[in-house]
Amino acid sequence: MAIEKEPITDQEALDFHTRGQPGKVAIQATKPLITQRDLSLGYSPGVAVPCLKIHENPNLAYEYTAKGNFVAVISNGTAVLGLGNLGALASKPVMEGKAILFKRFADIDAIDIEVDTTDVDEFVNAIRLLGPSWGGINLEDIAAPECFIIEQRLREEMDIPVFHDDQHGTAIITAAGMLNAAELTGRKFEDLKVVVNGAGSAGIACLELLKLMGVPHENVLLCDRSGVVYEGRTDSMNQWKSKHAVKTDKRTLLDALTGADVFLGLSSAGAVSQKMVLAMAPKPIIFAMANPVPEILPEEVLQVRSDAIIATGRSDYPNQVNNVMGFPYIFRGALDVRAREINEEMKVAAARAIAALARDEVPEEVSAAYSGRKMEFGTEYIIPTPFDPRLIYTVPVAVAKAAMETGVARKPIEDFDAYKRELSARLDPTVGTMHRIFEKVSSNPKRIIFAEGEEEKTIRAAVNWRDNGYGTPILVGRKERIVGMMQKMGITNSDGIEVTNAAINPHVEQYIDFLYARLQRKGFLQRDIVRMVKGDRNSFAACMLQAGHGDAMITGLTRSYTRSLENILRVIDEKPGECLFGMSMMITRNRTIFISDTVVHELPEPDKLVAIAERTAAKARQFGQEPRAAFLSFSNFGNPNREKSKRIQEAVKLMDARKVDFEYEGEMSADVALNKELMSLYPFCRLSGPANVLVMPGLHSANLVSGMLQELGDGALVGPILVGMDKPVQVVKMNASVSDIINMAAIAAMEAMEDK
Repeated sequence: MAIEKEPITDQEALDFHTRGQPGKVAIQATKPLITQRDLSLGYSPGVAVPCLKIHENPNLAYEYTAKGNFVAVISNGTAVLGLGNLGALASKPVMEGKAILFKRFADIDAIDIEVDTTDVDEFVNAIRLLGPSWGGINLEDIAAPECFIIEQRLREEMDIPVFHDDQHGTAIITAAGMLNAAELTGRKFEDLKVVVNGAGSAGIACLELLKLMGVPHENVLLCDRSGVVYEGRTDSMNQWKSKHAVKTDKRTLLDALTGADVFLGLSSAGAVSQKMVLAMAPKPIIFAMANPVPEILPEEVLQVRSDAIIATGRSDYPNQVNNVMGFPYIFRGALDVRAREINEEMKVAAARAIAALARDEVPEEVSAAYSGRKMEFGTEYIIPTPFDPRLIYTVPVAVAKAAMETGVARKPIEDFDAYKRELSARLDPTVGTMHRIFEKVSSNPKRIIFAEGEEEKTIRAAVNWRDNGYGTPILVGRKERIVGMMQKMGITNSDGIEVTNAAINPHVEQYIDFLYARLQRKGFLQRDIVRMVKGDRNSFAACMLQAGHGDAMITGLTRSYTRSLENILRVIDEKPGECLFGMSMMITRNRTIFISDTVVHELPEPDKLVAIAERTAAKARQFGQEPRAAFLSFSNFGNPNREKSKRIQEAVKLMDARKVDFEYEGEMSADVALNKELMSLYPFCRLSGPANVLVMPGLHSANLVSGMLQELGDGALVGPILVGMDKPVQVVKMNASVSDIINMAAIAAMEAMEDK
């Protein structure tokens, strides 16, 4: 059951924290500070203007400062991980780690605050007085029972969300897993008999949330080191434990677990024995969440109870209860509606959203992040994984809606579809650019031929294409193989997906006749054509497209880009009067750059460079960008004046004669083309701003640049996109993801609309 993983050594952990700049966080400016004017606007005297506006209306702090996307991660170090009271300073690595999780998973800026006091009044006053700095507060690693008092007082005295993640984050993920475990075992919350072992902050928060969601008070037994918390007990008690005391004659953990449906462990390693597990009800649900060693190891449970559903706090076992699936997204939703607090309804909404996500089909990107591990709803997958990209646009939406419904939202969301797109774009910059294309495709669905129809990624892309209403996918392959693969993948609905191949397609002889007439004077015998059409799926799919038996074609997963394109060009011509080339799009949050040609022309002549520039500019407009094209070279406007620059100079002269309707300039180096300050050194430059269309001088440089941008850039590379084919064809890379395939299918579908 355990997942193999490489153990982490102490030295590796220390090296990670010291490599490069010490620590894990830094401040990055969001506005330029290059010129004297920038300084005047960003600081004195310009900064006085927003100061006065905020003085008049404090809510404007959300408009003029970072407050609305800023969370403080605060601790006094009294309960650091499982290490105990290490003090404020020693908690800083954990708080920095929490800050980068906020940024990585929800695009929230966070700063760690370590408060060096164990006095509750001092701690509360320090945070209360600093409160105007942030949009929300995440309390962390504070010992119980002080953590209960601190959170309650701050929630009462402040008008921003205050959330102790050790309590509520654990409770929310636990509740999500419990919803699914109960469903899989045929139980209802109101019938569950639950034992919670561990009366600290997390344990009490878990049982309170489960009670809120329907588990009866009398059905929950809370245990601590002294045994069951029962009515009348006087030793080791406090007001938070007393609230959950029940009438019972059970006194030990074994007594409590006898006949219980659920064990929630938030205590210590080895607290549960196999004898205790055997005493539980049929199909026991065991959440052993002590870290790093759980109350009982999953393999120990399975030795005596093969019918158990098991979750832990560890990443090397299935069903990890990991708070990172909760707190970043809960704060994201709360901040986006400017919530006054994170209330119980928002927590329940988050738990239900996370639970529902585990029941949906798991994206291929998630399995890839876990070494290809198969994930589908069941006993070993009741909780999503932290790297599920859908969390960002499901949990915040649920939290925001709950905040609005309960009246704590100060800035209600009016368009939740637009909000979901905005959330997706925070972590995937392609979303905003591709959205307008998918909208066009949805209103004009197309039949897409997927040449490699037996591949798992292709099948997933086809199902997505159908389910989103983009059109009809046509899978080229053996039907029995495709059906078998679908069954293996858990896909039970094949309606709306067509399957074809040369053996069953009624038009195969038509395809052979067409291709033989096309290639018979190019060295091909008829039997060569028969083998080509019946044995090569790219040739067969291209013939289908050429004959009008589909609107567009996608291929590339199983063959190199060059080989795939060669096979297709035997069947489909370049568009008359146009230049065939490949365009790549580098999409970041701040800009989109179009790079051409990245796949076809090794060293394009001036006329080809002009044609590439014009078509790339037209494509940029289709993607909602106003083109500014730069013909790139190692030189800038004749300096240095080398023979190899003259091809670029000639292309610019040809552009001058054509009087095109977009900005262009050259020859120029990449840094000048992309940097406004460097560009200002050439006052005659015709570009009004940094270039977004880069016309590359050769195939080698284009490939180098696009490859480096993909590996080093803070964004996503889409393409290469084929431009200039007579029929809509796109070739993906061999390592393409399901999302890549769907994006390219949408681009091909859009081309099909233009052709008509």
